[in-house]
This record gives sequence, structure tokens and C-alpha cells, in this order.
Amino acid sequence: MNDSVGLTPDVLESFEGHRRELCAYAYRMLGSSFEAEDAVQETFTRAWKSYDSFEGRASLRSWLYKITTNVCLDMLDGPQRRARPMDLSGPSRPDSPLPMPQPDYVWIEPIPNALAFGSDPAEHASAKDTLRLAFVAACQHLPATQRAILIMREVLRFSASETAEALTMSPASVNSALQRARATMSKVQPTATDTYDETDDDQRKLVDDFVKAFEAYDMDTLTTLLKTDVALSMPPIELWVSGPENVAAFMLGHGKGCRDSRMIRLAGANGLPAFGHYKPSETEPGVWVPWSITVLELDGDSIAGLNFFLDTEKLFPLFGLAPELREPVG
Repeated sequence: MNDSVGLTPDVLESFEGHRRELCAYAYRMLGSSFEAEDAVQETFTRAWKSYDSFEGRASLRSWLYKITTNVCLDMLDGPQRRARPMDLSGPSRPDSPLPMPQPDYVWIEPIPNALAFGSDPAEHASAKDTLRLAFVAACQHLPATQRAILIMREVLRFSASETAEALTMSPASVNSALQRARATMSKVQPTATDTYDETDDDQRKLVDDFVKAFEAYDMDTLTTLLKTDVALSMPPIELWVSGPENVAAFMLGHGKGCRDSRMIRLAGANGLPAFGHYKPSETEPGVWVPWSITVLELDGDSIAGLNFFLDTEKLFPLFGLAPELREPVG
């Protein structure tokens, strides 16, 4: 970074005040928490280098969003869009052979709440619906510029003129692109039912009951907690199954190695309940090894989605989880 006159540590501190909201924006754009962090870091680098040309004609926040948008559009220069397994194929039988894992760039990844939300509860409540896995996946159906316009206008509540300035477009072009984006989202975005209210006693009990049933590997109890069209997925494996009976059959078949698992409660991912999921080591008794970041989607009084993200080498450090659990000695 350069050392232009007038740049002080206070400048970087002013950037840092916007890190979480910029990371959340980049995550909605890119579908990857790792790429979102990289995008924000590149934003700060570009902003630092060009800060002496920033004349305060816009707010610092708007200026940083403009740079972040350009960084994300550069990163999205290609046909690849991230998805969820259910976006790529229909459900499989629970005894279907497991396909080979797909590369990580194929999949929507989870984001820790701490990376995307500030400490303001009101901000958390307003932001979390648009960080849902289903919403982020739906956004991936949009061309990159439409994606940016939809998020800036409908999530961040930027005006048409602010959005036009960020994208070097006319307000009329922004409004036209927004209409096309809304039309696409109305076709691909599922109904927003998977909201989680951590202050709701019934939903907290539902999550606690899931953990007890899963750790006991009690499939009879677990299936009573699941919605009739519940979906179980395991990125980076494309296969997914639907329905409580198929989930139970999968768990007792391919998933039998998860019997006696341990679930470590996290502060949340994508505004939803999340766990570090450890399964018993196949070689060392009394040791549990990383298996997944497990994210639950809830629909009222039942569980609508079981998302097991298996890329533990990357995700466990991101969520601050230990590389193994051991039975206490003595």
C-alpha cells in the first residue's frame, strides 16, 4: 500500500467500521465466505491506494460499496455460478451410490454470523433473511450486474441514483435491470419460510431436540422433527434426499458412520442454527474428528433443511473449531 500524504491509521479504522456489511454484501454476490473476505480485503487495498482521489463527493460508505461492487464483478467474470445440490438435480434414493465430490467453487458455502452481522439486533434481524442459503442461491441465477442492482436496491436500500453511480449506469438502466432481476427471482426464489428466531422458545426447543435425537442417533424421534419435504444435502457431494423416511434411511445407510456424533453449537451461520459436527474416529477410540458444518433450516415448528457442509479443512478454522475432540481423561 502507498504512503500518500494524508493517509493515517484513522483511514483504515474508518474502513474497518464497514467490514461486516461489505462482507455480507460480497457474500450475497459471490456465495462464498472465503471469496467475500478476499473481496473486502481487495476493496480496502484499492480504497487505500486511491484514497487521496476520494473527494467526499459521496459518503465513505457509498464509495466503499462502489469499489466492492467492482471487485465482485471482476471476480464474477465467468459463467460459473454457485449452487446448492437441489439446484442441480432432483432428489436421489437414500441408497443411491455416492457420487464423487465436486470442486468447492460449485457450491454455496455457509458464512459465520460473526462475519456478516454487527452487534445491533435490529440490523441482525433485517439482514438475516437475505443471507439465507435459499436467498443467496437464488441470487446466483442473476447475471452479475443484475445481482448487484437487486442487492443494492432491495437489500441495502440504495436509491436508483446511488446504485447508478456505483455501477456507472443511468438510473433508468438501473430500474430496467431491477425489473428483470425481480422477474427472475420471483421464479427461482422459494417462499421465505426458513427464518429462525433465537428468542422463540419453541424454535429453541426444536433445535435442542434435534441435537439430542441426532447424538443419540434416534431416527424415530428425529423424523418427528422434520418437515414432510425436508431436504438433506452434503456439499461437495451432489446427491441429496427428501422426506423424513429417506433422511432416516440415509442416516442408517451411507450415514451410519455418524452414529455417536458430537454437535458443538456455533453462534450461527447465515442467521440460522449451526453446529460443528464431529463423528467418531475410525482409528482412534475416544476421539471425534471433523465431519461437517451443519446448518439447519426451520419452518415454524419443524426442520425444513439439513445442510451438512463437508469441507471441514477450510470451514472448521473459519468457524474457530478445534481439529478434534477427545474423551476427557480420568
